[in-house]
Amino acid sequence: MPIDYKKTSSLLYQRDQYRKGGIGRWYWDWRDKKILDFIKKKHQDILDIGCGEGITLEKLVNKYKDKNILGVDVIVENVDICKKYNLPVVLGDVYGLKIKEESIDLCILSEVIEHLDNVGLALENIKRILRPGGDLIIVFPNDTFFKIARILFLKFKEAFADYGHINHFSPWSIEKILSRAGFEIIKIKNTPFGFWILSLHCLVLARKK
Repeated sequence: MPIDYKKTSSLLYQRDQYRKGGIGRWYWDWRDKKILDFIKKKHQDILDIGCGEGITLEKLVNKYKDKNILGVDVIVENVDICKKYNLPVVLGDVYGLKIKEESIDLCILSEVIEHLDNVGLALENIKRILRPGGDLIIVFPNDTFFKIARILFLKFKEAFADYGHINHFSPWSIEKILSRAGFEIIKIKNTPFGFWILSLHCLVLARKK
């Protein structure tokens, strides 16, 4: 069943949350730095799939002015916000990417895969547009840790809110899924701690076989 993205509050008003600052913004910036650390000279054509309101996309564009960078998002409001910041963005989703076959060096899927109702099809489309040896960065949350932390801090509304996460992954399950889809795992990093059980997110760098 298709997701009603507008009902999943975590997908909207990202810049409002980001502007509040505090530890949330600090962690967002720290996590984005880890994503950018994966980007190499060979990654000239980069696609940020599910770019949201463009917070990470903006950092990519500002840091890598010599690269061809494009964001894509399924929510019209997100695309409009990106355009207000003069970011390169198009409306679309991972299931119907209107991107030339084997034309992308790096795809970024940050906090998106947990929302997808057909992960296999999404990875198939990403593999289609990646050049041979092209890379994929995936970031997904540790939902169990987030829920426990919110309960401990008495944030019950947030703990049981609908964030639209229809998939729940671990480093081990994502490795199997990517391997079946024709990707080689290059690196898996749990953040901010090395142990998954205590981490907020998992960052994965995978390569098209």
